Amino acid sequence: MKVSGFTFIRNAQKFDYPIVEAISSILPLCDEVVVCVGSSDDDTRKMVEAIPSEKIKIVDSVWDDTLREGGHVLAQETDKAFAAVAPDADWAFYIQGDEVLHEKDIPAVRQAMERYKDDQRVEGLLLKYLHFYGSYDYLGNSRSWYQHEIRVVRARKPIYSYRDAQGFRIDGRKLRVKKVDAFIYHYGWVKPPKFQQAKAAKFHRMWHDDAWIAQHVADVEEFDYSKIDALKLFEGAHPRVMQERIARMSWTFTFDVTKKRFSFKDRCLHRLERLTGRRWFEYKNYHVI
Repeated sequence: MKVSGFTFIRNAQKFDYPIVEAISSILPLCDEVVVCVGSSDDDTRKMVEAIPSEKIKIVDSVWDDTLREGGHVLAQETDKAFAAVAPDADWAFYIQGDEVLHEKDIPAVRQAMERYKDDQRVEGLLLKYLHFYGSYDYLGNSRSWYQHEIRVVRARKPIYSYRDAQGFRIDGRKLRVKKVDAFIYHYGWVKPPKFQQAKAAKFHRMWHDDAWIAQHVADVEEFDYSKIDALKLFEGAHPRVMQERIARMSWTFTFDVTKKRFSFKDRCLHRLERLTGRRWFEYKNYHVI
C-alpha cells in the first residue's frame, strides 16, 4: 500500500501556522508528502525545506488573489497539491496548515486504509475533529464547529476539492466514505491575539469584498477571543509534535465554561444533542456507507 500526503501553505510564519507540525504529524503514515507552497512574504518555503525528511516534495505556486468569493482559491491550491501526488498511490492524506494528526491515531488510520484499499466503493475516510479555541486548554462546544471531515481520499484525479477546501467531490457528488476512530486536532483558532487578528483581516478577503470587511472586521491590533458562544475544557494530551509550540505560548486566555451564549433555537438543539448523542439537522459534506 502506498500513501501520499498533500497540503498547501502560504505565509505560515507571518500568520503563525503550525505547518511544520502538520506535515510532521502525517510523515510516519506517508511515503511522500506534497507541499504546495504559495509565493509568500516570509520564510515559509525555508520552513518546509528545513523539515528533516526526504519524503517531502515541494511544489511552488502563485495564488490567484482575484478570487474573492467562497474561498475558492483554497480549493484551487488544494487541487494543485493533489495533482502532484504519486500516480501509483493508493490513498492520499490531506492535512491543512493548522491541523495535526495525533500519533496515537496513526494505527487506526493505517488499519482503515489497509482494510478498504481494495473496496472501490469506499472513496474516502472520515475523521473526527477537535477544534481548539483561544488557547490549548479549550475546545469549541457548539453547533458551529463541524464534527467530521474527509481527510483521506482515493488517489485518483477525478476527485477534487470542494468550495473553500473543506471537503471533496467526485463527478459533482459527495464522496462515499467510511468513518475512522481517529481525530484531527484543529489549531486554527489558537494563535497570539495579534497574529489571529492579522489572519482574520487577511483571510476574510477570500470570501468578501472590502466594504464587507470594513463593516465586519474590527480595526484593532489584537483579536478578541472572548466573543465565543460556548467552550469546554480539553482534558486529553496534545500530539507530541505540538509540545514545543505549546510550551512557547505567550498569551493568556481564560473562559467560564459554564456560560453558554446560545440563541433559544441553539440552546434547544444543544440540549437535544447532549441527551441523544446525535447532532440533529447537521449538514454533512459526505455520504457515509
